[in-house]
Amino acid sequence: MKIHRNILFDLFIEKIFFLVGFTCLLVLLLIMLFLFKEGLPIFSNVSPREFIMGTSWYPTSENARYGVFPLIMASVSVTLLASMIAVPLSLSIAIYLSEIARPIVREIVKPAVELIASIPSVIIGFFGMVVIAPLLQTYFHLDTGLNLFNASLMLAFMAIPTIASISEDAISSVPVSLKEASYALGANRWQTILHVIVPASLSGIWTAIILGVSRVIGETMVVLMVSGGATTLPDSLFSPVRPLTSNIAAEMGETPVGGEHYHALFAIGIILFIITFGFNLIADYLSNRYKFKTD
Repeated sequence: MKIHRNILFDLFIEKIFFLVGFTCLLVLLLIMLFLFKEGLPIFSNVSPREFIMGTSWYPTSENARYGVFPLIMASVSVTLLASMIAVPLSLSIAIYLSEIARPIVREIVKPAVELIASIPSVIIGFFGMVVIAPLLQTYFHLDTGLNLFNASLMLAFMAIPTIASISEDAISSVPVSLKEASYALGANRWQTILHVIVPASLSGIWTAIILGVSRVIGETMVVLMVSGGATTLPDSLFSPVRPLTSNIAAEMGETPVGGEHYHALFAIGIILFIITFGFNLIADYLSNRYKFKTD
């Protein structure tokens, strides 16, 4: 009787998980359909090539122009620079916490790093506006401290907890037998870390990096507050820019529903959706490509 009850309970839990998973997929599908339904009509007036490669974004002028190339380049520039800052720092933190730090230090530092992830993005953006922007403006003699470099710093700060925490978990999950075998063959600590531990945990590390970069791409409030808001192609690290996400947030509330500008903003959402979906595919490929196998 008890075994029969356990089987029924397992089947019930299985159905619940299936229902939850199916609901998530259905919601994602509906969001995607709504996004494409509202975004594709812009291409009846503007060609896809002109929309993506155009360098002028003037949606409210008499001769409206919808070129999102400066916005795409702003997003790419901010993401790349933030990644260049966040990834090395995050991996250094992960390796230190997993392989070098004393247990008492690890118990203090790791929760502190993870706690950073709970800071609201508006607070980080406010910090960038009132602290980092004046410093950049003073020390680099800039016209404004709200620029690409400021946005990248703040986004890197946001991505570090995600990348560091997941990477540390991946590194800590490497079998102890691999480390002991490396030491037995005469390798020192750093040789073991670089040639054994990190390669064995690459699957989790790549997943952490992609998740961190995806958060950087999708962040809205920080870039809206500290990137400067200029819809021009960036020509230096200190150029004011407007990434795709901040453009949607800045203009959606002022657009009439059903107009060209409205559909253009949803088309930007389609671009972001495709970029994020691509990053998820890359994360899945890299996770499987470098998955550690014990057989």
